[in-house]
Amino acid sequence: MAKADEESITYSALSPEQRRRYDLLLAGLDLLDQAIAVFDATPKLVTWNKALLRLLDFPESMVRVGTPFEDFVRFNAERGEYGQGDIDTLIRERVAAARSFQPHYVERARPNGRILAVRGVPIPNLGFVSLWTDITEQRRYEGVMEQQNVRLEERVRERTAELEAANKRLARANIEIDDIAEALRRSENRLQLIIDSIPALIAYVDRGEIYRFANKGYADWFGLGKDEIIGRSIHEVFGEDSYTQIVPHLARALDGERVTYEYARRLADGRTVHARSVVVPEADADGTTVGFFVLSIDITEQKAHQAALIQAQKMEAVGQLTGGLAHDFNNLLTIIIGNLSVLNERIGGGAGSEYVAPSLQAARRGAELIRRLLTFSRRQSLEPTSVEVSALVHNMTHLLVRTLGETVRVRLRLPSDPLYALVDPHQLENAILNLAINARDAMPEGGELTITVKRRTLEGTLAQVGELAPGAYVQIDVSDTGAGIEPAVLQRVFEPFFTTKPFGGGSGLGLSMVYGFVRQSGGNIRIRSTPGAGTHVRFVLPTAEATPAENRKAAEPPAAQPVLDGPVLLVEDEPEVRKVIRMQLTANGYPVIEASNGVEALELLENIDDIALLVSDTVMPGGIGGRELAQRARALRPGLPILLVTGYASERAITGVAPADVPTLRKPFDQATLAAALANLLAPQPAPTAPQPEHGQTCP
Repeated sequence: MAKADEESITYSALSPEQRRRYDLLLAGLDLLDQAIAVFDATPKLVTWNKALLRLLDFPESMVRVGTPFEDFVRFNAERGEYGQGDIDTLIRERVAAARSFQPHYVERARPNGRILAVRGVPIPNLGFVSLWTDITEQRRYEGVMEQQNVRLEERVRERTAELEAANKRLARANIEIDDIAEALRRSENRLQLIIDSIPALIAYVDRGEIYRFANKGYADWFGLGKDEIIGRSIHEVFGEDSYTQIVPHLARALDGERVTYEYARRLADGRTVHARSVVVPEADADGTTVGFFVLSIDITEQKAHQAALIQAQKMEAVGQLTGGLAHDFNNLLTIIIGNLSVLNERIGGGAGSEYVAPSLQAARRGAELIRRLLTFSRRQSLEPTSVEVSALVHNMTHLLVRTLGETVRVRLRLPSDPLYALVDPHQLENAILNLAINARDAMPEGGELTITVKRRTLEGTLAQVGELAPGAYVQIDVSDTGAGIEPAVLQRVFEPFFTTKPFGGGSGLGLSMVYGFVRQSGGNIRIRSTPGAGTHVRFVLPTAEATPAENRKAAEPPAAQPVLDGPVLLVEDEPEVRKVIRMQLTANGYPVIEASNGVEALELLENIDDIALLVSDTVMPGGIGGRELAQRARALRPGLPILLVTGYASERAITGVAPADVPTLRKPFDQATLAAALANLLAPQPAPTAPQPEHGQTCP
């Protein structure tokens, strides 16, 4: 490191801080690759760095404070640093230039082949600074580049000729390129149209969860325009509730995992929509996730279909259970009602009648309960006809007012034009009454019940969701202002025996019966309810054409019980049921022979010629059921009257095909019902009437 002359600068006279700064300055200068020398105005050397010795090869004895600038010039001139010429002249020229204190820059090639750039910078009134920079490599690179430029120019000339030929080809290709570009623009527009038209929600989100692309479907899903969604965050677009649902999935995608999830979002109108999303992360060359591709599908309808399917499967399973139990219950009730009816007739109003009558009434209530169960399971036989719904509802007004009480106001909204539905009128009345009673119970302090009837057309998706055939329907709405139903309870309201009423307050079959009746009638039913805001029940029934009014004859007194020429063959596999039916037949004056199954009955038919009537159960063990027995009996005796009885309510539970003129009596029944059925079966059939002439024709 260069040091100052102690005669010029007394180093020890400096303060510690000054010495520290001075040492730092000299150390910094020594770290430079350039050689630096500072000369005063005389000019003599003041200070320098180590690079001066390394680049210029001055002897260390020369490089000291106070050495005249002329000594350095003479040393260089004598060793040929300035080239050929008179040494004194070379020295004078350079000393004179230094004394002029003008900025200057020269490049000098040293004898050792190194090239130095020399720059002189004056310090006004004090001296000047000289800087030497080794630019050997720089000039070598420039030389190489110059050679390469020469070769490049030569190659450019060669290539120019080739390019001129290529330009001609390119000129011809430009037209093709323009055509291709136009085709690409059209293709891009078509692709954008396709992306916007496909039934999927497509978007791209960067690592910061900011939307960079979204198709029209995605933007519409959130109620925004395509341009509005770009630049927004997922949190801003989804909202707090929905964003909370998907945050864990986004975190997994950020780790590079492909994820699939579903989420729900509530719209401004209160509806809840569902979507299923697939998020595919995009990674850079280092494997870092830089964004996500999002593909979503609206599954709101699918969710509705799944819920409807689950509900339908549940209802079908319970319906199969109730339908199967009904047969056994009907047989039991046939025995109970039959025996109690005989007992009630024998004791009249005597001792014990106070016990028999309530028991008989309870058994009949049990039969009604079974009927309700079968209605729920859609296995109860209905008698649909064309019913003017508005008139039926209007005629129920007085019944509803008396049933609901003074605290419930009934409002009807009926159309001015008649609406006809293909439905069992009695079951429809029961359904409306059940719904009205449920509404009353939900309004203990009173309220308003509204029944609305109107025409409704169901098409496309709406019909599919409702599991209905497209077409015209009669819509009936029953709404109240009651307490409403909690969501957890609402999912179970159609289940049989499910009730929120206190023990003894209801059977839990009211809504189940309504559900079964509506579905069996070809319609569907839905319930919407909000706790504290009331309940709205809506069901639809298929429309029907109005039937012309028919003149009905006055009821005639019942005909006398027909007399048979032979016994009745009674076929029943349940002994107690067979006993009850035998008592009812004998009480009506018919002699009876019995068989416990179809095989035994067929043998009796083949061997006893005077059997005048066949009364048979429908489903029996032994291989021959009632319908097959009826067919074989008709084959043996074509004119034999036949009556089938059954505890099943569904024709699907009965195998075989009976002759067309064989009626079926359903259990349980009493003696009077059996007598009426036999009277209709054995009554003489009226002779066919001659065809009437059509309007505008005359008889020959």
